[in-house]
Amino acid sequence: MLPRTTARTAGIACVLLTTVLVLLAWTPASPREAPRVASGPQAAAVLPSPTPEYAENGMVVSAKRRASEAGVAMLEKGGNAVDAAVATGFALAVVHPWAGNIGGGGFMVIRMPDGSVTTIDHREDAPSGATQDVYLDEEGNAVRSRSRRGYLASGVPGTVAGLLKALDKYGTLDRETVMAPAIRLAREGFALPQSLAQDLNESYGDFAAFPATKKYFTKGDSTLGYRPGELFVQEDLAETLVRIRNQGKAGFYEGRTAELIADQFAANGGLIDEQDLAEYEAVERPPVSTTYRGYEVHSMGPPSSGGVAIAQLLNAAEMKPIGRMGFNSSATVHYIGETMRRVYADRAKWLGDPDHVEVPTQGLIQKDYMRDRMASFDSLRITPSDSVKAGEPALGTESMETSHYSVADSSGMAVSVTTTLNSGYGSKVVIDNAGFFMNNEMNDFVLKPGVPNLYGLSGTKRNLVAPGRRMVSSMSPTIVEDPDGRPFMVIGAPGGSTIITTTFQVILNVIDHGMNIERAIAAGRIHHQWKPRILSYEQNTLPQDVIWNLRARGWTVEMGVFGGIPRWGRAQGIRIKHSEDRRAPLRTFHGSSDPRGTGAAVGF
Repeated sequence: MLPRTTARTAGIACVLLTTVLVLLAWTPASPREAPRVASGPQAAAVLPSPTPEYAENGMVVSAKRRASEAGVAMLEKGGNAVDAAVATGFALAVVHPWAGNIGGGGFMVIRMPDGSVTTIDHREDAPSGATQDVYLDEEGNAVRSRSRRGYLASGVPGTVAGLLKALDKYGTLDRETVMAPAIRLAREGFALPQSLAQDLNESYGDFAAFPATKKYFTKGDSTLGYRPGELFVQEDLAETLVRIRNQGKAGFYEGRTAELIADQFAANGGLIDEQDLAEYEAVERPPVSTTYRGYEVHSMGPPSSGGVAIAQLLNAAEMKPIGRMGFNSSATVHYIGETMRRVYADRAKWLGDPDHVEVPTQGLIQKDYMRDRMASFDSLRITPSDSVKAGEPALGTESMETSHYSVADSSGMAVSVTTTLNSGYGSKVVIDNAGFFMNNEMNDFVLKPGVPNLYGLSGTKRNLVAPGRRMVSSMSPTIVEDPDGRPFMVIGAPGGSTIITTTFQVILNVIDHGMNIERAIAAGRIHHQWKPRILSYEQNTLPQDVIWNLRARGWTVEMGVFGGIPRWGRAQGIRIKHSEDRRAPLRTFHGSSDPRGTGAAVGF
């Protein structure tokens, strides 16, 4: 038997140890919990500058200042938000070869001045010769490199068709006016920013493998490389844009440009031919819409998974007092992480091209459906991984290297566009005598069930490679209206599978946490996509006590995502404010380009 003093000491130590363990494993989740204020090196990421860009007549926010300026120039000429968006899109194809493009595709959400909303799907589709066997070896194993690099990696581009469809139907200016900034930037050149010069030089090894890419985007065999401030001229790209300006859609999908694409693909074992190009059409589709605390949220439907996933995430978040639980508190991160796991499990099973498979969109975004999905949530422990599977919605009710831009004008029109080549510089193939990169979007198909894509996302036979089918995407261009039905926010982001969670968290930051658009976009983020079983967080985002609390709940928590990338999702957003004061502007625009990137918000 221990002496009384020894026993008493041991008892006190036991009580203290138990108390510490309980405190580590438990963070109050009641509505009265005060927001956590973090400090020190592990504090939540904070904004370098808290003031968004301000304007009274309209605004464009994109990944590059010159592209934003091209869009604002259209607003200054009396054009609307669609005119500005199209000008921005073509300008990005010149100044942002990493992801801006005419050789890729994307999605556009448009809110009209009368409040009606539509979307334009200009996602790439699979060439007529694309079958699952093309991406498998003789033993039936997926050959991932075929869908990531080179001529087999590209789907039929959709960007040009989508931009022109929007301009023809909803714009007010002509092609000559809207495309003039992009053509001028390509023909006269622009001074290379340090970041682009460095990136082109560092990509030499990838570019040198393809003669046309080496020709346009390297200094050849010179060891000097590009220098910051050097004038970068793209004469062949300018001529390609001139053909589009003069001939419209036919200037890209027929004639000279189509011949250049088809001939180069045929000579190098690719699949895209002239018929594939001639038959491509951008598709207008209804948005996916939901409500969140009285706000109306409109996003992109299938073949994008973004709108469905954001609606599901918001439906789940609405069941908790997120604002009172605290920004990135243990309780908030635990709940949101559990929601993300369930939503990405649904994405893997249910999403596909709605023109080829049945997608239960309306069933997935029902509020009762997410209430059922979250019924197994435990505030003290994670749900066992093996039990997190896709749900059963009602049926029949119907790239890290991406770029997003947001536009709003004084009429109440807003446009949210996300466009991509998939990975940086797409397939690394440039079309000779045309001067633009082709995408590697075939990687977003399921090459074989159970084989993840470039971003670790899995899927089912609903997203298998098939001729004419469009691959599932995470792009999430989104427009939010306030409870009075007025435009409130235009938001979206690049980032592969993190696009969805980035866009979702920016919305929460504004509505629940009361942040301005600049702080909302700069704030640190978390991400979980069901598989792999890791809760990722950005550098300097979660305080150490939150990390301890999450691990005590059973989470595997790691800083960084996709091999340790410390920050992700260069969001571009606009917050629109309305005034009833006759002495003040009726509507003001507050824009932010993510400090993680090198973009700009420009207004007038």
